[in-house]
Amino acid sequence: MAENKTKPTGAAVSAFLGAIPEAVRKSDAKTLAQLMQAASGEKPAMWGPSIVGFGSVHYKYDSGREGDMPMIGFSPRKAAHVLYGVASFDGADKLLACLGKHTTGKGCLYIKKLADVDEKVLATLMAKSVAAKRKKGAKSGC
Repeated sequence: MAENKTKPTGAAVSAFLGAIPEAVRKSDAKTLAQLMQAASGEKPAMWGPSIVGFGSVHYKYDSGREGDMPMIGFSPRKAAHVLYGVASFDGADKLLACLGKHTTGKGCLYIKKLADVDEKVLATLMAKSVAAKRKKGAKSGC
C-alpha cells in the first residue's frame, strides 16, 4: 500500500507564511494560523510542503489504508485558502450557511479572502470540529 506523502516535515511555519508574496493572502494566512491555534490549543506544524496543520488524527479506511493527518489545517493556495477538517461534525451545515462566501469540496472548505466570511462563525466551526475529533480520540501534537 502507498505511504501517505503528507507528514509533518519540521520546516518552519513562519518561513512558509512569510514567503507568501501577496500581502492580503499572507495576512489572511497568518490570521488563519492564529484562529486554528486558538481553536486547537496546538502549535502549527508544516505537513508536507504546503499545509499548516494543528494536532494530529489517525485515520483508517475500510480499505485498510491508514495514516495520520492534521486535526485541522490549511493551505494558502493561489486560488483560495483551503481549510482541512474544519467542518467535520454534525451540524456543520447550519454554521456553513452563516459563514459567508465560500465553497466546499470533499472534506475541504475554500475561502478566497477572510473578508468574505464571518470570522466568528469560522472560529466556531474550527472549535466544534476540534472538539468532535477529540471526542473520537484524536491525539495532540504531531
